[in-house]
Amino acid sequence: MKDKFVQRSFVITILGFFLASGYANAANSIAVVDLQKIVSNSAQVKQLKQEHAKKMDELNKIIINARGAISNETDSAKILQLEEKYTKEFNAKKQALEKDYAARLAAIEKNIQAEITKKAQNEKYDYVFAKSVVLYGGKDITNEIKVK
Repeated sequence: MKDKFVQRSFVITILGFFLASGYANAANSIAVVDLQKIVSNSAQVKQLKQEHAKKMDELNKIIINARGAISNETDSAKILQLEEKYTKEFNAKKQALEKDYAARLAAIEKNIQAEITKKAQNEKYDYVFAKSVVLYGGKDITNEIKVK
């Protein structure tokens, strides 16, 4: 939370500098984009979340199977072996899942940024800021960004 506040304060300070120093004068055009709205409306993000939920269910099945196998075992040495086996399996699958999710999310972000850049260049905007860091002004082009 504090990091977002610091980030916003920094961006607002930079924006104020641009405005005060004449960089963002009438000759420059500024657009704003609601990134959260774009991400939440993205079909790719929705699909990724659905797939991620299914894979998380698979991880939960590992936990359920582990509990069942461990509760049926009476030998303490075998219990430790089973715990270690299931912990390794769970951690490996969880790490692979997180890595895949992060990579796919990064690709989606790159696609969104490319679409914003393309729109800004086509419409000749000098600056495009996230709507969440702009207090006032700028043309909102959120609904004009078409992401797959």
